[in-house]
Amino acid sequence: MDALPIWLLLVLFAVGAAVIWVAGIFLSKTTDVLDGRLHLGSALGGLIVLAVATNLPELAITVSAAASGSLEVAAGNILGGIAIQTVVIAILDLFGKRGKGVRPLTYRAASLGLVLEAIVVVAVLAVVIAGSQLPPGLVFARLSPDVVLIAVIWVAGLFLVQRAGKSLPWHEDGAAPDTKTPHPTGHQIRKQDRVERMGTAAVVLVFAVCALATLGAGVLVERAGDAAFGQLGLSGVLFGATVLALATSLPEISTGLQAVRQGNDNLAVSDIFGGNAFLPVLFLLATVISGRSVLPQANAADVFLTAVAILLTLVYAVGLVFRPRKHIAGMGIDSLLVIVLYLIGIGGLVAITAT
Repeated sequence: MDALPIWLLLVLFAVGAAVIWVAGIFLSKTTDVLDGRLHLGSALGGLIVLAVATNLPELAITVSAAASGSLEVAAGNILGGIAIQTVVIAILDLFGKRGKGVRPLTYRAASLGLVLEAIVVVAVLAVVIAGSQLPPGLVFARLSPDVVLIAVIWVAGLFLVQRAGKSLPWHEDGAAPDTKTPHPTGHQIRKQDRVERMGTAAVVLVFAVCALATLGAGVLVERAGDAAFGQLGLSGVLFGATVLALATSLPEISTGLQAVRQGNDNLAVSDIFGGNAFLPVLFLLATVISGRSVLPQANAADVFLTAVAILLTLVYAVGLVFRPRKHIAGMGIDSLLVIVLYLIGIGGLVAITAT
């Protein structure tokens, strides 16, 4: 890849991003149809399958980066992806549903279940920061205790979120009194006529093709983008946290906007938090593939990105509790604050990588 001219590398990067966008949309549609027909969302195994399916671009990039030894790209993509996918909630708030009398997204999607999901994200990221301080030689059987703990917290979080979706000892099972839809566990069917008319075997085939296309496009985006933006002087950390993270967030943006416009606000927010809680689990995969303890090798930029992601998540957790009513610049005050903090965070990241 490094020998190719920069214009061709940028074209390959754009093609890979476009494939991720299109394949991600159909992947989400087929996943939701299979969820409804096979009742995947009602079981823990189904929730795991859905989490993996909606994060295939990040999975492909992590495997590719870990296999090639580019652990900084893998770390930057995962941690930067969490930060930028949290900003996706602000994008959904701004562009998802507009008009007179429409409340901000966190007012409409208020649920204690969503707050619990945000807490799981923060817990997982806290272990990421702690793991970055462990000695790098703390590896046994190609595993380190930090990545194992992350996976355990994620699985425990799935159990808690699933239980919260069934019953909570709060008014209306943890949903705000004036919300129209209960908080969903897992995915719900987003009505798509063409996909709904397909037989189950055809849906599985489309899912498999889109999964392979997403995996291949993820590798293409990582390799071409790393080479192209490296020639432009963009560091691996900054590239992974910004350009690469944005490219892999395209499916979340498109499907999230679709969910919000269909009135499924809880699902849109839940998908973001659920994906963010799953992404650090990929550090376990990176550790197994590379045979090296990944988190102790995290640099200052990686730890900084983790702190930014925690801060952005906490802003939305508070927003879900206090439920802002007014729009500022077309969005809730929590979404506006998230965008401001993210831009400040990118400025800080640039300052860190420049030193």
